[in-house]
Parts: sequence; C-alpha cells; structure tokens
Amino acid sequence: MKIEHIALWAKDIEAMKRFYETYFDAQANNKYTNPTKGFQSYFLTFTSGARMELMQKPGIGTHEKADPADEFLGYAHFAFALGSESAVNEKTHRLVSDGFIKLDGPRWTGDGYYESVILDPEGNRIEITV
Repeated sequence: MKIEHIALWAKDIEAMKRFYETYFDAQANNKYTNPTKGFQSYFLTFTSGARMELMQKPGIGTHEKADPADEFLGYAHFAFALGSESAVNEKTHRLVSDGFIKLDGPRWTGDGYYESVILDPEGNRIEITV
C-alpha cells in the first residue's frame, strides 16, 4: 500500500502551484474545473512520484492562526528530503532570500534529522530535510 496523494485546500492555487513548481520541482497537470460546484484543482507530481492536489472552492472555511509558529490540530507538515546538508542549507537560504518565513533551522534535531522548517505562501509548514 502507498499514499496516493495529499490534498490541500488553498486560497490561491495559482500562487501555490508556482511555489511548488519553483522551489520543489513539481510538475502540474492541466487545471481541472467543475463550474457547477465552483471547484478547481491541480495535481502536482514531484520527481519521486509523490503527488499533491491543490484545491480551491468558494465557501471553504479558513483556519486562521494567530501566530504562524503556533501548532494546531489537523495537518502539521510534510517533508521534502533533498539528500544532503548542503542542499538543505541552499534551499533554506533561497526560500528566506525570496521572502518566505523560516520557523526553524537548519539544524540537527534530537531524533537525528537535519532540517529546516519554512512556510509556503499560505502558511503551511514544510520540513526540508536531508
């Protein structure tokens, strides 16, 4: 068994698509639109074969966090493994230089991961690991 894909509701799927294409080498399919429901989505495929669905629809509630560093019930994060400490450092530096929020790292964690944590354009946590 394998996880087929993860899905995120997004306010702006075009901005989210560009982010994952630019920084994590995702390839998007053609946008799916269901005009009756006002639903739109993209499936993004990463080089490993993992997939993410970005979805947008009017009326989807938001889970506004007072502080991006706060934890909350539900989705916590997902991680991209880049293969080396230097790749983690370079990706983190690029994202911060381009204005994205870094919450932590790069650093070695107590359980043996070298990682940093950044926020995507809509505040979702991404771990960047070796």
